[in-house]
Amino acid sequence: MREYWTSLASLLGVLAFCQSLLQVIFPPELRFASLKLFNRIFNIFSSYCYFDITEIDGVNTNELYSAVQLYLSSSVSISGSRLSLTRALNSSAITFGLSNNDSIYDSFNGVGVLWEHVVSPRQTQTFSWRPLPEEKRGFTLRIKKKDKSLILDSYLDFIMEKANDIRRKNQDRLLYTNSRGGSLDSRGHPWESVSFKHPSTFDTLAIDPEKKIEIMEDLKDFANGMSFYQKTGRAWKRGYLLYGPPGTGKSSMIAAMANYLGYDIYDLELTEVHNNSELRKLLMKTSSKSIIVIEDIDCSISLSNRNKRSNGSGSRGNCGNGNYFEPEMRCGSGSVGGEDGNNSITLSGLLNFTDGLWSCCGSEKIFVFTTNHIEKLDPALLRSGRMDMHIFMSYCSYPALLILLKNYLGYEESDLEDETLKELKDVVGKAEMTPADISEVLIKNKRDKCKAVRELLETLKVKAEKNVKHGGIIVKNSDYEEEEQEKRALESPIEGSDIEDANNCEEGDDDHEEKIK
Repeated sequence: MREYWTSLASLLGVLAFCQSLLQVIFPPELRFASLKLFNRIFNIFSSYCYFDITEIDGVNTNELYSAVQLYLSSSVSISGSRLSLTRALNSSAITFGLSNNDSIYDSFNGVGVLWEHVVSPRQTQTFSWRPLPEEKRGFTLRIKKKDKSLILDSYLDFIMEKANDIRRKNQDRLLYTNSRGGSLDSRGHPWESVSFKHPSTFDTLAIDPEKKIEIMEDLKDFANGMSFYQKTGRAWKRGYLLYGPPGTGKSSMIAAMANYLGYDIYDLELTEVHNNSELRKLLMKTSSKSIIVIEDIDCSISLSNRNKRSNGSGSRGNCGNGNYFEPEMRCGSGSVGGEDGNNSITLSGLLNFTDGLWSCCGSEKIFVFTTNHIEKLDPALLRSGRMDMHIFMSYCSYPALLILLKNYLGYEESDLEDETLKELKDVVGKAEMTPADISEVLIKNKRDKCKAVRELLETLKVKAEKNVKHGGIIVKNSDYEEEEQEKRALESPIEGSDIEDANNCEEGDDDHEEKIK
């Protein structure tokens, strides 16, 4: 046994002597050139080619590395044997990833590829403007040379799109609002955000099923319409106008749209915006795949119908003519004064916000306006291209009533007696109650489902009899009118003048006197 150890030591000594001799005879430059020549010869006869995707490109983060990491997480969870688990900031899902120096096979259009996650220690840095991680991370893509054009042209773009979809699904949706007075947050952004957790979906939304399907198909066509909008030369955006009485589910509709598409919501408060320039800056800071909402637009700023105003007010100059474009440009029609009385948002500024050149900032954006009085809005704001789809949120219908019974009581149509269903169907249209009012009746008696149905039926009958008593014409609730007047008075930045005077173009005169009552 001792002889074997002596022979092994002698062999190791010969190998060490040969290594030192080779280092003297073959300097590092010669060894590097030989290795490079060997690699070239190997690549000539090899049928594969390799692409390295590093985590850091110079001093910047490589977005393609993050995209590949997210894309592989969708298939690693099934086929990987050793996985790493991560959870990103503002994310509600845990994603899987390849472990260090692990590999996985993937296919694209019938072409097989091999991904390998390469992790190696980084050399010691002498000096660097930016501290780098201790480890070098990257992916190596191995493909056949004949498939090189297909992979580089289509596969990598497919990975980027897939990663964006995964990132959007995993990340919590956010609800943004513009900062008070146009101030900026600590990061220099004019928007403040909170996590959006609204549970409304199209399954729980109490509207007619046919209208619901129409809206969902329109949203789906929009989300998948990138090639269509590029082919037709249109900006990738769409506008929806939700109008109808209060309590008909306009806000719930917006939440259902956001949950259906996975978009963030930007709730724009126009009374906090001082001028058109600030409005454009807010638009520039919105992200793609988002819904920009202006609720109760008829109460935020004065955008009443100019045709009605010009016929009844006898305004001076250009404001009194019937020109469709000049009032919004020259008179600042529909303007609202700022706190200092000088700055204002004009109708033309809002129109350019929704349909002008600045509306093309980003892509895949949806504009949603809501109002209780569509007749008070200017026709320029309602035309196609600005508000493409007008959705009337009506009083509760029979199909919508069945959805509410299912949501609050768990009742299917077959769970109720035929006589009860017939009575509900006969009176719900005549009662003209909003889904919010019906929901309140059901919530109040949710512990006793039979009592809830009986009380709902009685409430509908009383409301229907009241409407029939007035000859089928619904008399406007004075309390509601007072509420609307109070809301307008509180949110309007113009003090000391009534609403009609605020809409008049004479407000632009510096010598305009306020009415003293």
